[in-house]
Amino acid sequence: MILKRFEALQSFLATPRKIVVVGHRNPDGDAMGSTLALSHYLKKKNHTVHVVVPNEYPSFLHWLPGSKKTYRFDMQNSQSQRVIRESEIIFLLDFNALHRVGSDMQNTLKAYPNDFVLVDHHQQPDEFKYMYSDPSMCSTCEMVYHFIDKLGDTKLIDRDIATCLYTGIMTDTGSFRFRSTTSATHRIIANLIDKGAENDRIHSNVYDSNSYGRLQLLGQSLNNLKALPQYNTAYITLSEDEKSAFNFEKGDTEGVVNYALSLSDVSLAAIFIEDREQQIIKISFRSKGSFSVNQFARDHFDGGGHDNAAGGRSELSLIKTVEKFVDLLPKYQQEIVQSYEK
Repeated sequence: MILKRFEALQSFLATPRKIVVVGHRNPDGDAMGSTLALSHYLKKKNHTVHVVVPNEYPSFLHWLPGSKKTYRFDMQNSQSQRVIRESEIIFLLDFNALHRVGSDMQNTLKAYPNDFVLVDHHQQPDEFKYMYSDPSMCSTCEMVYHFIDKLGDTKLIDRDIATCLYTGIMTDTGSFRFRSTTSATHRIIANLIDKGAENDRIHSNVYDSNSYGRLQLLGQSLNNLKALPQYNTAYITLSEDEKSAFNFEKGDTEGVVNYALSLSDVSLAAIFIEDREQQIIKISFRSKGSFSVNQFARDHFDGGGHDNAAGGRSELSLIKTVEKFVDLLPKYQQEIVQSYEK
């Protein structure tokens, strides 16, 4: 764990400030949950706070308390630039380096003259003046809870804050089934329920709000599933044409890679998704046991994340990207096969 200049930050926040809270590009449940929760908390401490995210996030997160007041940098650029320019400090949540916000917003943040506060659980973070980094944590939302606790303010956690934190922890732990979920996580969840988080409603809002197209796209994804038993590996591909055929919306492929990982004897799973707008192949990796997809993604696919969950990208075609992935597997065969034993 890295806890850098916490007392100095606490002193800085003792006076009402103008603050911006930023999440990463393509925000997920943990990014939106943590940014909104921290925003609600800081507002209760009399700070002026704005949440800015680089681009759109899934519709199944639009119900989160405070979501409608969030600025999107790509669509509300002038408003986003203004609040960033007027802020006295910026919190960076759920990402470990400025390039994770995308090139346009990165340029704005690199020119920012004031200080950043990093609160994140990804490995190998960049250096910032104020830091709270802990890769052992299951989610940034769990870290925001601990951050509020370190400031002695858990009494200020209300229903809105609890709802946002619960959502981020739930989504980043795969509904509390990943290895990163600890007994401390469950104690925090219990406290959040006591504070007003309605676990059944949150689960329903996130997981039971599928469009017809999304379920059809899932069917296409499973039809594209390929298994490589000799490597204990499975992968899924989705082309841009396949996405368009089922009216793809942001968030529709969230969690699909886990179906590949659910196959018996599979220790490494991947999904390769063509993104014509960015002209890249977006990749999600998942693993069981000791095989680090974080290192694998860093070494070969310009990515990173956690040991058992990471992302990457490729500027090759979809076919060439998959070929590259498959060609790498013999080098890692022993590590993958021995990674997880039932």
